[in-house]
Amino acid sequence: MSLVTLYHGSDHIVERPELKRGKLNNDYGQGFYCTMHRDLACEWASKDAERDGFVNEYHLDTSDLLELDLRQYSILHWLTILVQHRTFSVTNEISKEAMTFLTDHFTIDTSPYDIIRGYRADDSYFSFARDFLNNTISVQHLNDAMKLGKLGIQYVLVSEKAFAHLFFEKANLIDTKEYHIQYMKRDSAARSKYQAIRTAAAFSRNDIFIMDLIRGGIDYGDPRLQSGLS
Repeated sequence: MSLVTLYHGSDHIVERPELKRGKLNNDYGQGFYCTMHRDLACEWASKDAERDGFVNEYHLDTSDLLELDLRQYSILHWLTILVQHRTFSVTNEISKEAMTFLTDHFTIDTSPYDIIRGYRADDSYFSFARDFLNNTISVQHLNDAMKLGKLGIQYVLVSEKAFAHLFFEKANLIDTKEYHIQYMKRDSAARSKYQAIRTAAAFSRNDIFIMDLIRGGIDYGDPRLQSGLS
């Protein structure tokens, strides 16, 4: 048996999570979203400082589960899954073409898997991804931006089999006002650092933008596209 301790932040105690209760437009689609970091779960339970927040603790037996680890793929594979599930505001022809291009070339079939393990995308990260789709920042700058918020890696249970391997341990009421401040500080810091990157970044001939990919001539095995997050 291989056990992983996971946490889920919520405004209520979740003793028996169910796949069908997950929102369809989350990062990786319908599922149960957890983290290995208790403080991050507490922050996500405290988005609304005026409501009670709970951190739910579980043990997940991964020994017989098939896992998709997005850290083994490029940032563009992660972004493609994101645009396929999250609601993006497509405001121009470039971003429309970009979304189609990513879907055609960087889609991963997630259907065989029980767990998806990968990067979180809070509101600030969402804006970084939108800038890339609008051809405002390069792949390299998107990679840099995705490390700013230090959100860690999330585990998403996406099959009934995975839910059968998840065991509730306990839930604790948390101080939402305290953790809401931490949540806001983390988001604000990521946005400020990102603006600094955008302002200071000098154009380089090695930079790859989404329009460079759409126009062709770049091998998808190019090492500049392969860097992911750890």
